[in-house]
Amino acid sequence: MTEKLQKVLARSGHGSRREIEAKIAAGRIRVNGQVAQLGERIDADAEVRIDGHAVSVKPPEEVICRVLMYHKPEGELCTRKDPEGRPTVYDRLPKMQGARWVAVGRLDVNTSGLLLFTTDGELANRLMHPSQQIEREYAVRVFGEVDEAMLQRLRKGVQLEDGPAKFETIRVAGGEGINRWFHVTLKEGRNREVRRLWESQQVQVSRLMRIRYGNIPLESGLPQGGWAELPLEQVNYLRAEVNLAAEKRSFLDPRHSEPKHRRFAKIRKATAKQRERQKSNKDKKRQR
Repeated sequence: MTEKLQKVLARSGHGSRREIEAKIAAGRIRVNGQVAQLGERIDADAEVRIDGHAVSVKPPEEVICRVLMYHKPEGELCTRKDPEGRPTVYDRLPKMQGARWVAVGRLDVNTSGLLLFTTDGELANRLMHPSQQIEREYAVRVFGEVDEAMLQRLRKGVQLEDGPAKFETIRVAGGEGINRWFHVTLKEGRNREVRRLWESQQVQVSRLMRIRYGNIPLESGLPQGGWAELPLEQVNYLRAEVNLAAEKRSFLDPRHSEPKHRRFAKIRKATAKQRERQKSNKDKKRQR
């Protein structure tokens, strides 16, 4: 049985479907020695190369859908490589053979919090698609006077440069005076949308953190720069949200689970070591 090339490569963990389609359009993918075409269908024994490198093409039964929760710190870029050598969200993720992590959306460099990664590019593509309307929740600290009329405008909708936008909900979450915290929800992921919505009311965002994606909250105690693999139940919640078949296997073995506090203590230790290595590398570059 043949399947579309972009679907097979996305499922096999070589990028989101959108990323793969862009590579096909740019002539970067070959199938059996020929430049691939958009919409091309392949069978299981096809030889596929991306940028000249042979890649594995896996049938559905050999692919285990994995999803990671990552606590992104401020200052990290949502890109695989930065020409200036700045830290990226991919630097700390576990390494894999024959596949790669695909980010479900992005957070800008000054935003922290929950970022999901998966080995299934088709899942990532569907979760990011605007038609899915999956709710995201953010904790946001704003600087400036905020009144009820302003909140009503943000709930009802305002016009941004790329179209109308609004918060589904806004809840006061602490603070006083002109420094206050709010929890807000959106059902789309446009670039810097939370910041731009507040800025439309002449209010400045001073801190921004994503704390929930769908019904998956940022796990309490997960340190910045740390990741945790989602259990099968949460993986299948995400798959059901975008009409994908349930996964039957998991990399997590419940028979060998350890208490959360011990697991997070190991993560904190590992992230601290990585920060020290990054600092040491920066110092060495300055001395050259």
